[in-house]
Amino acid sequence: MAPLSWVLDLAEAEPDPAQLGGKAATLARLLRAGFPVLPGLVVPVSSYARFRAATGLAGFVQGELGRRPLGELRWEELWDAALRIRARYARAPLPGGLIAALRAELTARSAPEGWAVRSSAPDEDAAGHSFAGLHETILGVRGERGVCEALRRVWASRFSDAALLYRAELGLSTGSGMAALLQPISPARPAGVAFARDPRGEGRPSTQRVWVEAVPGACEELVSGAREPQRYLLEAGSGRLLERAGAEGEPLLGEAELEALAGLVARVGEELSSPPDLEWAGAGEGLVLLQARPIAAPLPADRRRYYLGLSPSDARLSALCERVSEHTIPALAEAGERLAGQELASLDEPALADALEARLAELERWRVVYEEEFIPFAHGVRRLGVYFNDHVEPRDPYAFVGLLSHEPLAALRRNAALEELAAALRAEPALREAVSAARAAASPLPALQARAPEFAARLRALCASELDVAYEGVRLGEHPEWLLALLLQLSEREATPAPRVDRAALERRLYAAVGPAREQEARDMLRLGRLAWRLRDDDNLLLGRIESQLLRAADEAAERLRAADRLGEARRMREEDAPALIAALRDSDAPVELPQPEARVETRAEVQRPAGRTRPRQLQGQPAAPGLATGRARGLRSAADLGAFRPGDVLICDAIEPTMTHLVPLCAAIVERRGGMLIHGAIIARELGIPCVNGVPRALERLADGDRVTVDGYLGIVTVLERA
Repeated sequence: MAPLSWVLDLAEAEPDPAQLGGKAATLARLLRAGFPVLPGLVVPVSSYARFRAATGLAGFVQGELGRRPLGELRWEELWDAALRIRARYARAPLPGGLIAALRAELTARSAPEGWAVRSSAPDEDAAGHSFAGLHETILGVRGERGVCEALRRVWASRFSDAALLYRAELGLSTGSGMAALLQPISPARPAGVAFARDPRGEGRPSTQRVWVEAVPGACEELVSGAREPQRYLLEAGSGRLLERAGAEGEPLLGEAELEALAGLVARVGEELSSPPDLEWAGAGEGLVLLQARPIAAPLPADRRRYYLGLSPSDARLSALCERVSEHTIPALAEAGERLAGQELASLDEPALADALEARLAELERWRVVYEEEFIPFAHGVRRLGVYFNDHVEPRDPYAFVGLLSHEPLAALRRNAALEELAAALRAEPALREAVSAARAAASPLPALQARAPEFAARLRALCASELDVAYEGVRLGEHPEWLLALLLQLSEREATPAPRVDRAALERRLYAAVGPAREQEARDMLRLGRLAWRLRDDDNLLLGRIESQLLRAADEAAERLRAADRLGEARRMREEDAPALIAALRDSDAPVELPQPEARVETRAEVQRPAGRTRPRQLQGQPAAPGLATGRARGLRSAADLGAFRPGDVLICDAIEPTMTHLVPLCAAIVERRGGMLIHGAIIARELGIPCVNGVPRALERLADGDRVTVDGYLGIVTVLERA
């Protein structure tokens, strides 16, 4: 048997998707059929398999993705696994035979504008599913070393979070095969995409139409969203222009060029026996085909668009950086201030109904903004992590987190304000005695006002600002008894200084790795990552204030209706009650029918386990913040559990929310069901130097209040030393 070739010529390779991958196999087929395909090289699946076998990567990937079924992993956990896999790939040496073959082929070929290194998985670009944009393409690659680095990144993108989620959606195997396509970047301009159908939908006739998008630069400028394209709707077959839209300016494509593209789409469709989606460059005699794939059947609700949003382009992140920091976050903060400053008691009932309706609409509007802007912008943190790891190649894939330490997070600012009040109690025993007595009173704040008016004023100011947020539908500022208990507990222990990280040393490592020519690029990436790190949690608190102000108006409405004997239930109002309250305020004759609340969530003390049920003595999760600590487990299921927490307890929860981080300084350690190095609990734990293990399945079920546990934040292990 002839030895397997490390590298294949696209023009000579057998168009077998099992070896060339879907993308390269299609191009090889079209090249054989005489289409103007850009020439190139293929590193086949067999070469990738030999690389994985030589480096032990197959076992490493299986260990990362085999802990739990893919469908049970949250997105944050998938991203963490993808980051670790990518970091391991970046350090893995390529086989000597592959390096030698690449060197020979690259030396014999010309690529004045560099190489494009593209993914080509066996199940990529198939008629039933498309991985377009989910695996990686790296452009402008130069030299043997650059190609080798790009090759490893493309291979690792087989296991990107977006690709893994897409595979789970379609029920595909995570698999292991991946080829790579190397093509010299075409200097031909313009460039763009062409579809055999009108992709806009909305009742338009999609068949018998060809949709073309064009930009004056490289096609990547269009695909990445960096440049607005010109758009052309053509009649299939003739190429007759039906509609033009998009970017202004002189048309990039004339009648002859549009006819040529329509003809190319038709001929490729005949060859592939399926309507195609093409990427092209050039015009006239210089027209070349860069990529071709069958138009895939869309996922329900166009889910691939969502997965693509998990890795927004640098251009999209940069635009979001400016918009979120300069406009959206300030506007959200202003909205909270405005609603908090509105006097509700003086409003008549119709005006109060208007105010409540406006707050409900405001909350719904900001939730849409949260989904469309804040969540994508949060990926700036992940983009920085990938950027740092790709260039520095640290052994610890989370070393980049040190670049983000000690940012002025709103949650930390709130905790610092609470610590200032606790320090005052620590320093003044008489004040501490007054606070302790007020806490036990039926009306804590008036009692505190009578005993310690200055301290009461400081606490009121904190409740009206930093603590004007809702957690699980409860306004924290409306529960001074919880806050006074928290302050008394904080005053019993000295504040520990946060661990220091040498950010400057990490910055120097990054600048040295990218080189002087790209230092400004690295600085821009740092700025984006740090801003995303800060605002990704600040936005939760600011949104929590809007929710708190909605609940304030709902409580005012309920109080009015009870005073008029129209509402008998003396329960806490919820967001779901707002429409019924609005209707009742506007119509004094209408009965008040509030929706029934869902069954109450049990607190930890009420959970009864079946007799004889065994629970493991050791739980495995992910190490999220280093350290080792022992304490009594205390579960947090609802807002009612906030007041039960005691200093030195180990906090067990589904996830630390930004609206509840005032408890974290009391914790000996944190255990969360949700996993991920960049979820809020892990962030705050690292900032405060508290051990944290997350990604522990059924943590609240498997650990009972009072269990004495040791949390190992180095290894990600929770050990039960003594059952309650």
